[in-house]
Amino acid sequence: MSPALVTGAAGFAGGHLVDLLIGDGIDIVAWQRPGGAVPSAAAARGRVRWEGVDLLDRSAVRAALDRTRPAAIYHCAGAAHVGRSWEHTESTLAVNVRGTHHVIEGLRDLRLEARVLVPSSAMVYRAADEPLREDHALAPASPYALSKLAQELVGSGNPGGPHVMIARAFNHFGPRQDPGFVASAFARRIADIEAGRWPPEIAVGNLESRRDLTDVRDTVRAYRSILERGSPGRPYNVCTGRAVAIHDLLDLMLSRATVPITVRIDPARYRPNDLPLVLGDPGRIELELGWRAEIPLERTIDDLLAYWRNR
Repeated sequence: MSPALVTGAAGFAGGHLVDLLIGDGIDIVAWQRPGGAVPSAAAARGRVRWEGVDLLDRSAVRAALDRTRPAAIYHCAGAAHVGRSWEHTESTLAVNVRGTHHVIEGLRDLRLEARVLVPSSAMVYRAADEPLREDHALAPASPYALSKLAQELVGSGNPGGPHVMIARAFNHFGPRQDPGFVASAFARRIADIEAGRWPPEIAVGNLESRRDLTDVRDTVRAYRSILERGSPGRPYNVCTGRAVAIHDLLDLMLSRATVPITVRIDPARYRPNDLPLVLGDPGRIELELGWRAEIPLERTIDDLLAYWRNR
């Protein structure tokens, strides 16, 4: 049986996906950036072959696909930060769009009948004050969001190519997340304060925004369900259907801190394009694929805090 291919396997969602597939006894080829360090936990586990592949090198991508000839590809590689995409627009578009194009065209050149999961984003939707369904209007409002919509079109817009499944993931978080994202930033700061490495204060921006938050381990379960049973070209929201205010998220974290911590509002941290609400409707994925988020918010918070405390 052909192994599954996970691109971006050293990243946040990709790493958790590798854990999930290993746990189910699946052999994996894991792509990472050339010269990148293999995550120590993953390196110690069997069933994974790591390869350094530059997604922007079309011939290298084709050759790597030819070596593996996978039947299932989870294309998790890419730039994932909305805010940073304004400063790194060119690289965001290159890796998310051109990198995806190289994977799809490599499969087409090799005539491989693979099923490909493309993780898109809720950011492709027009902002709204109601739960977003898959047929909601599309209006990407950042370079990152534009790159994710283009990624969907590159993957699914060409007839005769591989079977491409689309997951529109809403905010997901959990252990091992980059501290450039708000939940992980809070958790790391709390751990630093508890360890005496930082004064007992957290500076914050807008805490009134509400987000649909999913544990990353639920998110990658959804990716597997969509790849295996989803309809090609049909997007599926990956979300809980519940919105959590950022101040409530922070309060839950602070209630678990072992020392008193003060919160200070810092106007410089406000984002002018911060959306007040990003909430998804998970009805399609629940009805068609039987997936739903299972991990409680409190457990995700506990695991995220434990991750940073252990570091």
